Amino acid sequence: MPAFRQVGEKQLPQEVVFMAWSPKRDLIALANRAGEVLLHRLANFQRVWSLPPNENTGKEVTALAWRPDGKILAFGLTDTKRIILCDVEKPESLHSFSVDSSITYMHWMEVTEESSVLTSFYNAEDESNLLLPKLPALPKKLNALVLGGSSGFIEIYAYGMFKIATVTGVAGSCRGLCLSSDLKSLSVITEIQDSSDNEAEITYFQLDTSLLSSYLPEVTRMARKFTHISTLLQYIKLSLTCMCEAWEEILMQMDSRLTKFVQEKNTTTSVQDEFMQLLLWGKASLELQALLMNQLTVKGLKKLGQSIESSYSSIQKLIISHLQSGSEALLYHLSELKGMALWKQKYESLGLDASGIEEAITAVGSFILKANELLQVIDSSMKNFKAFFRWLYVGKLDDLITVLPELNKMTQKDITFVADFLTEHFNEAPELYNRKGKYFNVERVGQYLKDEDDDLVSPPNTEGNQWFNFLKNSTHLKESPLLFPYYPEKSLHFVKKQMEGVIDQCLQKPADVIGKSVRQAFCMSLYKTSQSEDSAPQLFKLPFLWNDKASNIHYVLFAILESSISKIYILRRHTDTSRSVSNGILAVEFGNFLNNSINESSDSRCYSCLDAHFYDDETVTVVLKESVEQEGKERILAQLPLSSVYTDEDQEGEFIWDSTKRLEEQSGEIPTRTVFLENQWRVLENMKAQYVAVNGIRKVSCVLSSNLRHVRVFEMDVEDDGEVEEEEEEEITQTAAGEPEELNQSADNQESVCGASRL
Repeated sequence: MPAFRQVGEKQLPQEVVFMAWSPKRDLIALANRAGEVLLHRLANFQRVWSLPPNENTGKEVTALAWRPDGKILAFGLTDTKRIILCDVEKPESLHSFSVDSSITYMHWMEVTEESSVLTSFYNAEDESNLLLPKLPALPKKLNALVLGGSSGFIEIYAYGMFKIATVTGVAGSCRGLCLSSDLKSLSVITEIQDSSDNEAEITYFQLDTSLLSSYLPEVTRMARKFTHISTLLQYIKLSLTCMCEAWEEILMQMDSRLTKFVQEKNTTTSVQDEFMQLLLWGKASLELQALLMNQLTVKGLKKLGQSIESSYSSIQKLIISHLQSGSEALLYHLSELKGMALWKQKYESLGLDASGIEEAITAVGSFILKANELLQVIDSSMKNFKAFFRWLYVGKLDDLITVLPELNKMTQKDITFVADFLTEHFNEAPELYNRKGKYFNVERVGQYLKDEDDDLVSPPNTEGNQWFNFLKNSTHLKESPLLFPYYPEKSLHFVKKQMEGVIDQCLQKPADVIGKSVRQAFCMSLYKTSQSEDSAPQLFKLPFLWNDKASNIHYVLFAILESSISKIYILRRHTDTSRSVSNGILAVEFGNFLNNSINESSDSRCYSCLDAHFYDDETVTVVLKESVEQEGKERILAQLPLSSVYTDEDQEGEFIWDSTKRLEEQSGEIPTRTVFLENQWRVLENMKAQYVAVNGIRKVSCVLSSNLRHVRVFEMDVEDDGEVEEEEEEEITQTAAGEPEELNQSADNQESVCGASRL
């Protein structure tokens, strides 16, 4: 009876480059060479959804990581240098951000350290929910997404969304990352390329991140604020995108047709004078009559009027319901962050700067002012266009008059209003033609939504505004920090980008300060590897890092090939860099445990370790093959209990590492344990297995073949279930043998009940 039960097998059309089990569900995420991200269910390896590559996000996936609660999947793309956070329920991007390097590894961890301060903070109600629109719920406990890339790039993102640390001082391209659950230590494995030959040096670094651990409550509060602010910036950006989509190109028809009218008319009279004569005297030139009859027809004007009203109303609602509420919420959270920054005893060491946050608050205030200005422009434009179109419908004499009864609706006040509109909007501007290719800018809303750095074509008229003139002439008020600066010449997009830049700069300082506090506690050169032959994806290559949360120990698994016999090496480091661990490094080789079912002539054999991953804190899952090459050789999936490795620790002397040499040059001096696995193994028949991904919480594993297309899924603890079933069968047998009278009595009772029911 095999130790593990196979529950699924599949041949995939594309080569798989990454696999990652969900920590909470029976789901496994895959990424293939085509750039597609797939989600499969354990049962029959059924596909749940797929996210195809696209030009906006990227096409080359280089890393996968699950949020610890299993609700969000993160993946990195090297061609666009972007990180995408995807909802587990459907293939949609919830959040994305750019990084400065190609990502080669990702690790998403959750803080398990508990304290009374943190517990009270987690249980406290967030007062902002009583005043502001609800934001997406964050997990109660702090979690952090650690990114590693080329050229020593390492960054830590709170809740996978906002950067709280930029780590420097690590050389090489990242091959593995593991941040301890107590935030005291960060283990990193890098690959340093040697330019003189075609080899790369694999090096292990242990970094001291005790600042994060010492200020855990403060880091948690700050991280939540950062994440709220980041979410609100995305919300405002999305709102502005919806506003741009609501604005239609049809609204530019008036400007383009008036420009064409200027280019084709033969008279020297300006367009403004042409319309003013029609308004005041009821006289229109032949050119204007042609324009009104052929271009600005009643049908066309009605369609344009409906488009303007629909578009402007949608934009108005988006500003009031989303843009303003999002901006006010942003102002609230930044103000709270400023209050935290003023508590210097707690937050100064983390780099929180009150003056920088004050600048961010000011930038948000300027954005709110610009949004209010746009609301006024929309309100004014809707009134202007309605009055202008109504006049055009009814203000044409003789055969131009289309709806005579409506002449009575045009009051003197309306005529004055139209005259003011013509005076302000129908001036020909040759400089505007050189800049935008048109002589008019009758439509004033679109200029606010253009993603351009140019000044507004038609800024608001501030002449005669008493408050504006008062501020302009008052030196003290003009420089007062209580008043938000106003940019009448700039678009809403420009002010938004300016606000984002100030906020990013203000929130970047803690990441720099925390990153600079990280110091190197330990460094060990492990071995050299050839770059020419191995083309396997980085995720499948050893070394592998693991953090034991219970004992606060980092484990490093790696293999060194020695005369075609590969031992697996286990390096242990305490997360508290000031403490040492006994048996810091051991070598493990696998003895004959197949009962000579394969190659019976061999009395004692060793196996090469192809891949190894921690199944849980006490077990390592390995893929093995026989060291002696032979045709038709089977691969083996096995569980290695650490209890079989760390036995009689004091029996052998500690390995003393010479820091001037690589570890592979001292491998003969490393204590070696030979293990003989009893029943926790299974021969993988008809499969050239090479890699494995495991999940000890869900008790499953997925084995991938060397051609990266053939997968098998196993439940790993079925033997325990079998024992339970056997015990249940024994109990039933004993009950049947020992208590026949009760069973007969029960049967009699059942018959009597059935008889009663029949009666």
